[in-house]
Amino acid sequence: MYAPEYAPRGAEIEQLGLERPPKLVSRCLDELRRHPSYVRLALSPSAAQFSGLAVIGELAFREPIVITSNGLIVDGYARFELAQRQGRATVLCLEYELSEEEALRWLIQRHRPSKGLTACNRALLALDLEPSLQETARANQQWGGQNKGSSSLTEAQTLNVRSEIAAAAGVSPGTFDKVRKVKSADPAIQEATRAEEISIHVASQWCRLSARQQLKKLEEYRGQKGTNLTSRRLIQKHARRLAPTQLIPRSLGDVLRPFVPNRSPALDSIVVAEIAAQGSYA
Repeated sequence: MYAPEYAPRGAEIEQLGLERPPKLVSRCLDELRRHPSYVRLALSPSAAQFSGLAVIGELAFREPIVITSNGLIVDGYARFELAQRQGRATVLCLEYELSEEEALRWLIQRHRPSKGLTACNRALLALDLEPSLQETARANQQWGGQNKGSSSLTEAQTLNVRSEIAAAAGVSPGTFDKVRKVKSADPAIQEATRAEEISIHVASQWCRLSARQQLKKLEEYRGQKGTNLTSRRLIQKHARRLAPTQLIPRSLGDVLRPFVPNRSPALDSIVVAEIAAQGSYA
């Protein structure tokens, strides 16, 4: 059964090269599985996603989970895990004819920031596309008669593969290179970067340090961040106490009326505000 309301957008059709329309089906939960790349990174839906689904209740399962014909989940991981927790036997699914690589590409595209995947996580997922893109580049190289039998790519081809992976992740090639560096960082640094606690740029700079120095930098960063947060809260609390309560009266002219009957009309444009503060001010 074809469900036009859930059909892919034109750009998605062009990118994935879909030839067949999707099918709206009911699938048993044990027939569905997470994408291997999703499992490798130990990704999971956020607490906010689960909370959002809990608010709408049964309506959450009116939108189908996007899957491949062999049960790989592309979109709808939060609904899938919620269905497991609730002990549901089946869920509504929108089934596409996609390979594992195509499913990964679409998974990354459909899980941009608004869907919960950070730039770092998208880039790490996209790294799994590298072998197939390199193989395609080698095949094109040999087909064109260049470096036949060579397993090494030219510099231009290497840069092209890098650009394709970065584009799939929705990040710049420079950011992608930094994420590749972060893969060699201490696990605590990797986790903080994936959670956007620290920026990809900062993490890539820390990669030059030893594991012990990296952890020290992270500890110092967290301590400084906590101090800054406390300072901001104290300043905001003090600023609220000093904030103007009301305009009394509306202009300087109104203030001077009892003392200067023939005041200048220009004074009426000067607004006066009262604040609750101790001490004298000039």
